[in-house]
Amino acid sequence: MSELTDPVIDPPGSLSIERADRSPAAVLALNGDLDLGTAPKLTAAVAETVTGKPPVLVLDLTGVDFLASAGLTVLLAACREAPEGTRVRIVASGRATLRPIQLTGLEQSLPLYRTLDEALAAE
Repeated sequence: MSELTDPVIDPPGSLSIERADRSPAAVLALNGDLDLGTAPKLTAAVAETVTGKPPVLVLDLTGVDFLASAGLTVLLAACREAPEGTRVRIVASGRATLRPIQLTGLEQSLPLYRTLDEALAAE
């Protein structure tokens, strides 16, 4: 007779954030899940980055696998609360990121770009 065991539950999502300075922009490239558990990490990274008042802050969501409402809230806050002189641009083209943005109607409120190159080249 075999013993019943609890099913293996995946650990909560993780998020890595890498910063790269690509004049005149500070780029934060995200990889993983942007959800309730990881949104504070992005909030902190954005706050730290904008203290230097870069002319442009690009949030590159190309590597994001899951975007929850808490993540959308952070993106919206980053745009609305950026210091004067800092423009925020968001790279989102994959289904995991673009679909939640469209379903919530935020594509009209967020400065979206399909690629990092487009975001960096925008005026």
